[in-house]
Amino acid sequence: MSAAWQNIKRVPVRYPFAFGVGISTVKTSASDLLVQKVVENKTEIDWRRNLAFCTFGCFYLGGVQYAIYVPIFGRMFPNAASFAAKSLKQKLKDTKGQIALLSQVFLDQCVHHPLLYFPVFYMTKEVVTCRDGSPNFTAALSQYRENMVDDLKALWKIWVPATFVNFAIMPMWARIPTVAATSMVWTCILSAMRGGDVGHSDDVIGGSVRGASFQLMREGMKDWSMAAGMFHSSVDLDPSLAHVCVSAAGPDKVGWVSAVAGAVAAEGGNITHSKMVRLGLDFIVLMHVSVPPEKVRTLVKALNENKELEPLNIRTSFLSKRQTGKYQKAVSGLHIHCVGQDRPGMLAAVAHQVSEANLSVENITTELKFDKSGRREFVIDCDCTATIRMNKDDIGTLLRNFEVLKDELNFDIVDIRAYNTDDITN
Repeated sequence: MSAAWQNIKRVPVRYPFAFGVGISTVKTSASDLLVQKVVENKTEIDWRRNLAFCTFGCFYLGGVQYAIYVPIFGRMFPNAASFAAKSLKQKLKDTKGQIALLSQVFLDQCVHHPLLYFPVFYMTKEVVTCRDGSPNFTAALSQYRENMVDDLKALWKIWVPATFVNFAIMPMWARIPTVAATSMVWTCILSAMRGGDVGHSDDVIGGSVRGASFQLMREGMKDWSMAAGMFHSSVDLDPSLAHVCVSAAGPDKVGWVSAVAGAVAAEGGNITHSKMVRLGLDFIVLMHVSVPPEKVRTLVKALNENKELEPLNIRTSFLSKRQTGKYQKAVSGLHIHCVGQDRPGMLAAVAHQVSEANLSVENITTELKFDKSGRREFVIDCDCTATIRMNKDDIGTLLRNFEVLKDELNFDIVDIRAYNTDDITN
């Protein structure tokens, strides 16, 4: 038994590269599986996601990092191995060795990881998880830029102390196994943080709702203000007040928002929902105003007869509260967030899926944005409700339909969050 153990112990010394690649591959795959089953409570393993981690672990963590930590750092810091073999007392007296140690930690944590490790991780994930065979590396790197601060903070909490230990104590052959052991914990964190990222993920948009996401959705609705926004309009929440819709369009000029808001406030009106935007040469206004019933006609008259606001061509209409018993109350709600390269028909396609699912649109907004590469992105945010309680199977069906839509329109992000009214009261 002891002879067999001695032979096993010689494997990493004799075959450091192969040992590093093997242990990194197995460790990275196992960490992601652990997160999927234990942390996220998945009923089915997302093997495409796991393949991304497995591939990254094999080629980068096992191969590229071996080259960085052993031959490259070995040549840059030729005394690193002898410094690691010294006693603590000898290390404290070795100023050059300490400087070399700090240099290795700095290069690893502030150069290697931000500029190589994370970009390769995001691009590897993109290659493995993209469905059309055309990975979008620009989108992957853009996602990394958005996540960079949080990613590096999480990384440094684990890896700065671990790297000190690795470079200060471990012999050269043990560097990759030490990295792999520490990385078991780190990969679990990375899998939980970025394995199910909404950019190109089967976790949020896929065959089933992952447990961690569904729990997060439920907790988010504990905030009553969010619930009110999803299941009740301002007209329904303030039945004792009168409600007016104010719309306007006219030549753009500085001060329109101040003038309209001031005119409303002067007559006792309260603006709740509003959208005011410049489109070309024109300024467009759409708003909901609540006001005490005895002041509503005065408010409408003041807006319509205001000479300063005359170029805006203000229009007003009265809004009525829904009568109890004449409609079915909503018990489930969905927030749908979609982002993709601008093209005709995107809103129509999303609206069709919402209609096919028999969902009522409560609020929907769209806008054009430009990413850092200058690409035009179309953004859709839709709040919709259902009069039946949606369970995980119902949501799963909806998500599968949106997954097809995501592939057809090449959306970069499709994020669907489901809520039920009993999530608020429980």
